Amino acid sequence: QVQLVESGGGLVQPGGSLRLSCAASGRIFGISAMGWFRQAPGKRRELIAMNTNDGRIDYLDSVKGRFTISRDNAKNTVYLQMNFLKPEDTAVYYCYGRLNSQNYWGQGTQVTVSS
Repeated sequence: QVQLVESGGGLVQPGGSLRLSCAASGRIFGISAMGWFRQAPGKRRELIAMNTNDGRIDYLDSVKGRFTISRDNAKNTVYLQMNFLKPEDTAVYYCYGRLNSQNYWGQGTQVTVSS
């Protein structure tokens, strides 16, 4: 089993920044990808950013140039730096990990962008 624990959500004004962190623990050897999804009220969960072990990084078009995903393999942690936040970025953000074709999710952290 893999456990993923997010932190760093909160309330921020439009144009502000937040950094989300996700720490992986448990049987994590062999995790092939880690990333972030989000789900706004009444909407489907969507992929924001994904970082795979072969070095590939993908972003949702609407966050390109504003969000940056990074991984610290020594700490088994993935980060999401979010800049120039917009009200439409408001959602619950979920950490994601893939191991041996199994998908693992964190509990989610709320990000609210509002003045």
